[in-house]
Amino acid sequence: MTGLLRLSGGRRLRSPLGSSTRPTTARVREAVMNMLAPRLQGASWLDLCSGSGVMGCEAIERGVGRVLAVEKDPKTASICRFNLELIAGGVSPTPSFEVIRQDVVSWLKGGRPEGLHPFQMAYLDPPYGSELYEPALQALLEGNWIASQGLVFCEYTHKRNLTPSKQWSVVDQRRYGSTGLLLLSPPKHYLVDTDSTLQQTDPSA
Repeated sequence: MTGLLRLSGGRRLRSPLGSSTRPTTARVREAVMNMLAPRLQGASWLDLCSGSGVMGCEAIERGVGRVLAVEKDPKTASICRFNLELIAGGVSPTPSFEVIRQDVVSWLKGGRPEGLHPFQMAYLDPPYGSELYEPALQALLEGNWIASQGLVFCEYTHKRNLTPSKQWSVVDQRRYGSTGLLLLSPPKHYLVDTDSTLQQTDPSA
């Protein structure tokens, strides 16, 4: 059985039932998309621990050209694929998408396939209590998964002190209720954006 989830634009998606999956809240989704709005058109999106695929669907509705989602749970991955196909089918030109059913760190460590360009944006949203953040971020760097001026969002519980390695540059850090967002760029490549939405903000705001 599945539940229902609504995109910012109003479209309904399927959502896995139970406590094992925690969809990103509408408030956080809207905030992320607003921050990235100038960069989304035609961009590539890597959705790690994708769950229902709601973040990739939001990105598709706003113009990204390619989504690759990674989700290890078979039933959840199936729902993710259904949702991405539903939303992509309503967009012209139709964006490409793929769902990988595999453990996210193992898959990243396997290396970026030949011919697959680095992603301009990535969203990392593992279970809040997991220890996947550090190994996933390290694997992203080692595999050259992110474009030189790409951005990576980490969603986490505000109760956690999420501190990435010094190899990453912290672009922004925010808090929305019980959810924290950390925006990172690859080392030594990030160009400071003049858009105020990407400047450092008070995490408690």
